[in-house]
Amino acid sequence: MINHFKARDGFAVSAAYISAFLIVAVWGATFVQTKVLINEGLRPEEIFFYRFLLAYTLMLPVSRDKLFLDSWRDELSALVLGLTGGSLYFLTENYALAYGYCYNVSLIVCLTPLVTAVVVGWFYPSERLSRKGLWGALVSFAGMALVVFNGNFVLELSPLGDVLAFVACLCWALYSLIIKKLQNKYSTLLITRKVFGYGLLTILPMLFFNAPQWNILFSGNAIVWGNLLALGCVASMLCYLGWNICLKKIGTVRATNFLYLNPVITMLTSALIIGERVTWIAIAGAAMILAGMIYADRNRLAD
Repeated sequence: MINHFKARDGFAVSAAYISAFLIVAVWGATFVQTKVLINEGLRPEEIFFYRFLLAYTLMLPVSRDKLFLDSWRDELSALVLGLTGGSLYFLTENYALAYGYCYNVSLIVCLTPLVTAVVVGWFYPSERLSRKGLWGALVSFAGMALVVFNGNFVLELSPLGDVLAFVACLCWALYSLIIKKLQNKYSTLLITRKVFGYGLLTILPMLFFNAPQWNILFSGNAIVWGNLLALGCVASMLCYLGWNICLKKIGTVRATNFLYLNPVITMLTSALIIGERVTWIAIAGAAMILAGMIYADRNRLAD
């Protein structure tokens, strides 16, 4: 009987690892999809609103156990989740690209797993990285730098863009920290629905002052609708739900380490869809990311 439970737990953990990889693969492709939608005339806040509205609508039939959480403190935490994992995160990341240099923004956002490990480890000793684990994380980050620059080593300062990119990075770290507390009290379905709901509410002020371009949405453009459906149904609804389950199954730091693969997926997607060049330096960076991830995972726990 004990062996049976161990086998079942082992299968669940393996499934969570595979799920985390697939989710990051989908999220890596969303940068290209968002770029396509921006080229079609949609603004970042509009794209976010449409994708989260789709996700929230799909979540309602499967998460109807309660409307509000058990206390106002938990409800406030859910509101912060909607901001840090939703509206504020996406706005700071996208507008960082608008006001800053792409290389800078990509590199700063790539700090997310490392910042998350530090923030979560500060509050939860069981999630704290060991020194060897930290070295593995630094190797992965160095690999990400090679992938992001892809042979073009140009780094210029852009204070506003760089600050916004770091705020986006910090937002995801706070999201990972806060959701850990709520997952001990509520179902993953309910928490994920709350994230979408508060994400929608907190983006409304921007749409109030800058109304959505409904003509683009209802023009019947297959490119617009195809990418929005993919972002809303897959990248938001399914991936957020799956990601929150992974955080619970394998731990926040282990799951977040998979975000190191994000620039690799983006690089491959960009090469396949919009024909961007991939250099041997970027390939070497991808190998460093994988090596660093494996080393960090095997030496994750603090001594």
